[in-house]
Amino acid sequence: MFQAEDVTFGGSGLDRAAELRGQNAELKRMISDGQARAILLWRGKPLVEAEALDRLIYLPMDHSVLRTSQMPPVLLGRSEDGTVVFAHDISSWSPEVSEGAGADVFLDETLQHHPEVRQPAVFVELRRIMFALDSRDAELAATAKAVFGWHVSHRFCACCGTESEMVMSGWQRVCPACGAPHFPRTDPVVIMLITNGNSVLIGRSPMWPERMYSLLAGFVEPGETIEAAVRREVFEETNVRVGEVSYLASQPWAFPSSLMLGLRGEALSTEIDVDPIELEDAVWISREDMAQVFAGEHQKYDAGRKGAIAHFLLKNWLSGYI
Repeated sequence: MFQAEDVTFGGSGLDRAAELRGQNAELKRMISDGQARAILLWRGKPLVEAEALDRLIYLPMDHSVLRTSQMPPVLLGRSEDGTVVFAHDISSWSPEVSEGAGADVFLDETLQHHPEVRQPAVFVELRRIMFALDSRDAELAATAKAVFGWHVSHRFCACCGTESEMVMSGWQRVCPACGAPHFPRTDPVVIMLITNGNSVLIGRSPMWPERMYSLLAGFVEPGETIEAAVRREVFEETNVRVGEVSYLASQPWAFPSSLMLGLRGEALSTEIDVDPIELEDAVWISREDMAQVFAGEHQKYDAGRKGAIAHFLLKNWLSGYI
């Protein structure tokens, strides 16, 4: 059975405790009473248990490493036991050694260990572990990464250029000069399961690993519905016309600040003419061939990253749920 919120980064039911944002006295009390804990990020990488890389590390709010943060913490939400969860960012720290294969264009596989964190723990690229985290840890990590990324990229007021200040427990910035408020942004992106009978349309970016193919995607433009965005993007990239469009699922995608809107579209034409600026290649692939791709047995194609909504949609299409 298809469950839309089973997608990675979805379905944890996090209480975001919006009524506590900016309530500094109450939050200070909760911290002093031991009713708060923190997750830690370094340059967008969450701190996780070192052995399996599948669980966030939660630190007490008086942990020494948290004092190295150059940015106030962000209030992420409240756990079922009433404990509030903050995120701290220590991106100014420079590790002496990074373990692993090294960063590349597509994925940073290096690991970093902070000497003040005594337990076995490392900073790891979120895309590398997103499918291994449980839904709550995944939502917390993605939220923290997106919000801190917004603070870094939107330090200055868009109205007058003055450096703005972080308020409301990290969920707003206010300009001290003109008073303009600024809020975290999310960019809508359509990602399309375009089908024709027993086949689905897939493509690849030239920046992707060799053999990797996935669903087509693109940003929604101002003044455009998501249905219109699907038809426009598919036509611009492949010259394929799309008719009926229906919604399937969504996924927060903090790389850096997107909301992926998964939609299904019925193709009205099948001849492909690829825009080489957007894509390296695009093809129709049958359900039987896609099953081989997912099994790692296809001679030409590899599946996209596990944990991404494209993988989720294709898996459910293969299973006959959508």
